[in-house]
Amino acid sequence: MAAPFSELERRVASGSLLTSAADLAVYSYDGALDRGRPEAVLIARSTEDVGAAISWCAARRVPFTARGAGTNLSGGCVPLRGGLVISLARLRRILSIDRDARVACVEPGVVNLELQKAAEPLGLFYAPDPASFRVSTIGGNAAENAGGPRCLKYGVTTNHVLAAEAVLPDGSLARFSLEDDGPELLSLLIGAEGTLGLLTKLWVRLTPLPEDVRTLLAGFPVLDAAVEAVSAVIAAGVLPRCLEAMDAATVASVEAGGGLGYLKDPAVLLIELDGPRADVEREAGIVESLCRGKGASAVRAARDPAERERLWEGRRGAYAALARLAPNVLVEDGVVPRDKLPEVVRRIQRIAAEHDVKAYLLFHAGDGNIHPNIAFDERDPEETARVKAAGRAMLQACVELGGSLSGEHGIGMDKRDAMAWLFTPETLSLFRRVKDALDPDHLANPGKIFPAPGGARPGPEFRRPAPAPPSAAAQYLVAAVRSAPPGVRFRIRGASTRWPDAAPDGAVELLTHGMDRILDLDRGNLTLTVEAGIPLRVLHDQLRGEKLHVRLPDAPGTLGGLLAARPWPGAREDLLGMRLLLSNGDVVELGGKVVKNVAGYDLSRLVLGSWGTLGLILDATYKLYAAPVAVPSSVPAVRPPAVWSPWARRVRRAFDPDGRLNPQLS
Repeated sequence: MAAPFSELERRVASGSLLTSAADLAVYSYDGALDRGRPEAVLIARSTEDVGAAISWCAARRVPFTARGAGTNLSGGCVPLRGGLVISLARLRRILSIDRDARVACVEPGVVNLELQKAAEPLGLFYAPDPASFRVSTIGGNAAENAGGPRCLKYGVTTNHVLAAEAVLPDGSLARFSLEDDGPELLSLLIGAEGTLGLLTKLWVRLTPLPEDVRTLLAGFPVLDAAVEAVSAVIAAGVLPRCLEAMDAATVASVEAGGGLGYLKDPAVLLIELDGPRADVEREAGIVESLCRGKGASAVRAARDPAERERLWEGRRGAYAALARLAPNVLVEDGVVPRDKLPEVVRRIQRIAAEHDVKAYLLFHAGDGNIHPNIAFDERDPEETARVKAAGRAMLQACVELGGSLSGEHGIGMDKRDAMAWLFTPETLSLFRRVKDALDPDHLANPGKIFPAPGGARPGPEFRRPAPAPPSAAAQYLVAAVRSAPPGVRFRIRGASTRWPDAAPDGAVELLTHGMDRILDLDRGNLTLTVEAGIPLRVLHDQLRGEKLHVRLPDAPGTLGGLLAARPWPGAREDLLGMRLLLSNGDVVELGGKVVKNVAGYDLSRLVLGSWGTLGLILDATYKLYAAPVAVPSSVPAVRPPAVWSPWARRVRRAFDPDGRLNPQLS
């Protein structure tokens, strides 16, 4: 063992450091195609092991990469620059389950299925359910902000993590919670792919088991009809917990492993409803009627739990079924607005034909998340090149149709160059500044998420859809910030219901109350982009006129004030994105119009609770509902934090290095 690692070996649990060639080979890859050999592997036995290892790495500028079960599909846990792999798989204790509070505290190596098993006897379940839930870990799920079939109704991992303990890149241990004052630093860590620190403990929300679950299978003669049925179901106010689709080729591959009872139609929907028995019975009738109205050739309900489990075995086993066809499977993970699914399928099929590959299509149809899967043999360089080129073109098609590079698998090293398609240079620059603020030496999982210098760019024909144009009021504020002399400070003010204090001497007031327009109301995809200055009650009135609903308080004050102050934590749940004006005049676009999006850091939620110190919120994009949702008519009074945490101050400098926005909040 090399001398430096011998020194580390003395700091961690005995026998936990691996350096043999065979061991290093095992930890050089994940579920994607790329490889990277570490110099050593630490099988951490405790949080103390993790802290000691990262402190050692920080002192010697040694890169480190976290690893859970290694099921990542974007190269996220491949040690691209060597260094140390820190395996968290042995940190697998369920530390507590509080049935009354519906909260579990777990170590990161706990397998998703094991938490499900532990919660079930208590009448609870953990909602996020990636297809790999039988083997993937809660820590890995959090690092990737994993989704799964149930996220249509229950949300992705970030909607269920309440707090986390993490070892930061300097080796210090910190705890972050949704109850913390200031910016939502917890949301920054979820989905960061281990590039900002390693999660060593998580507190997650559990959900009561439903009274009834009903699983339906519907077959359609064409995919367009299946997608129309999906939209009709959601527009009717029915929110299934799962709404999955498969093409005939995928169904044939899963049925080849044993008869699972799938229909043989060109497009198949797997629809699962849950809730009170009477509601499930009523909704099942609505779903069947709507599917038949859209041309379904057959609609069948699972007769018992065993049949239901067989159907889900086929859906979750699609990757394994394809792996029987060839040594390798490329699993892409694009997402588009739901009504764009037929178009993206046509483009994917055309791309597959152009590159002489076969794409097996699997969808989370309810949220527009599509997985084109391609079986191949990486020992054939020419075939591998065609497969990679096809996958890249498929992702580009998703972006061109207003979608994202990833709904649940993350960016890793596999899609990092494609981030330049999705985000403006200003937004990518902000991502990098956040990374610099928390990991100045770039030791935590380096080389991931961000485009590499000189990376491949899209062709001249690429067209990224433009967001809804800002109003004249928003453009005026942008111009005011851009034209202000250096050193001028700004005070952001909305309706003054959250914080009525006067502006500090010499500060220029940026008044948001003129930004009160709905910029985009997409009824087909149930998304809303609205300016931050709109009063919440005006927003609700306008949506009621459209027979649509948003899960935000029907209370005094503006949307921007609610987001900046975060007096009601539920404001984060359906937030899809925002545009933010920075103190240097840059306008950055965060998130988008799709309900699943794990491309880059979740800066939209980070901004919540920042009291205007990170930027001025120009507009926000939210998920809408066709049926009424419960919202409060008032929110508690809150004040800015008296003391900002060291990590919050670092993040603030990344957004506003000169402290020009709301400078009185120091």
